[in-house]
Amino acid sequence: MTLQVRRIVTGHDANGKAVVATDERLTAVSRRIGANVTGCEMWSTDRMPVDNSEEAGAAQRAGFVKRYNYVGTGQGTTFRITEWAPGHARFTHRTETVDYAILLSGEIDLELENNEVVHLKPGDVVVQRGTTHTWVNRGSVPAVTAFILIDANPAEVNGQELRTIFPA
Repeated sequence: MTLQVRRIVTGHDANGKAVVATDERLTAVSRRIGANVTGCEMWSTDRMPVDNSEEAGAAQRAGFVKRYNYVGTGQGTTFRITEWAPGHARFTHRTETVDYAILLSGEIDLELENNEVVHLKPGDVVVQRGTTHTWVNRGSVPAVTAFILIDANPAEVNGQELRTIFPA
């Protein structure tokens, strides 16, 4: 079954009172990072502080991430839900972001470039700070993760900037 996520977005009426602006169901599409990895781009922003105007909402809803896995403007955010099928393709990458990853369902492994593996279960949280990593679902059911990515300066070690690694 294809992942579906309900997205409810609030706003304001003409009197400044809170309202539900949209209530919709999104269907996951290929994340274009390998076979059997799908997801929904929930929302993104391109600046801080965030523009909460009604006019900015359409672009934020559509998403600013068009080519890469990261926000890339230097001041933006991205929120996405990703489903990893058992045996999905590996996708080793690093982004210039701090990522909050929350495992919603299933189980998944976080693998780092030094071969360290951390097994995650539902409710586990990872704070990913610009390191090279991949996600691997060795289980028998899909794993579903929520990611909040926030633009960051590239990590720096011994004076060397650790820039984005994002295979085409």
